[in-house]
Amino acid sequence: MERAEKEEVMEKSEDINNIERLPEGCISDILSLTTPADVCRSSLVSTLFKSAADSDALWEKFLPDDYQDIISRAFYHFSSAVATSKKELYYRLSDDPLLIDGGSKSFHLQKSSGKKCIMLGAKELAIAWGDNRNHWRWEGYPGSRFPKVAELQWVCWLEIRGKLETRLLSSKTVYAAYIVLKFKEGDNGFEDEPIKAKIEVVGGNDSVCSEERLVYFDASGEHSPSDPMLESQYVAHERGDGWMEVEMGHFYNEGGRDNQGGEVHMSVLETERLYGKYCLIVQGMELRPKLDT
Repeated sequence: MERAEKEEVMEKSEDINNIERLPEGCISDILSLTTPADVCRSSLVSTLFKSAADSDALWEKFLPDDYQDIISRAFYHFSSAVATSKKELYYRLSDDPLLIDGGSKSFHLQKSSGKKCIMLGAKELAIAWGDNRNHWRWEGYPGSRFPKVAELQWVCWLEIRGKLETRLLSSKTVYAAYIVLKFKEGDNGFEDEPIKAKIEVVGGNDSVCSEERLVYFDASGEHSPSDPMLESQYVAHERGDGWMEVEMGHFYNEGGRDNQGGEVHMSVLETERLYGKYCLIVQGMELRPKLDT
């Protein structure tokens, strides 16, 4: 080995030894400036900082400031004391969506970042003719997070709206909104049918929102998701939980202490081509951080 290479190796070794001498609390503060994903995949963390990387002090900082309030709103009994550590609690809130607010919403953390994800159940949405059993029925459905979903019997006019206070979301984050759905087997009237989707933030600080777009719940007719005319983000695709989703749009949530508070309004509409529509099952609308930001 050349002399220069030996000196470089020795310098790196000394740097590591110096880092190891730092107090655990100091190492915890340094790691908290990264992300949960960085902490978990870093080989340096796993070998040198194992104690600090697993400490409650670190994972408390990755949890939202209001996580205790959120847990107190759980629909079913959920005790944070059951978790043996804050890291375990973080992973519980990442892996298992928590029903809150009487079962009308679900909450979980984006595992890679610790940012909040919230889904509004179908009962929390405003659905045109949703209270008419000739048009919509409310039933339990296997694999749904919520006690009931909205099952479409027949409509020619589709209108579904949802809204959520932006203060309930993570600040300084670009969020995407998705409608989560399924179809029963058979013709449904949505094949290649464009649906207007819109996101708007009302009140609070100014927010940058995507423009109104056309999306497709079902592109199984003459067109297909591979058709260059249909961008993949505008066509419903299967999620990891067996449901389907399509992005309705996105917006930037400034948040923070100076935020006056506002609401994000989400909608999907098909009110021009008044053909019969059937067999749609709506679980809800979900807001979560965009992965490419």
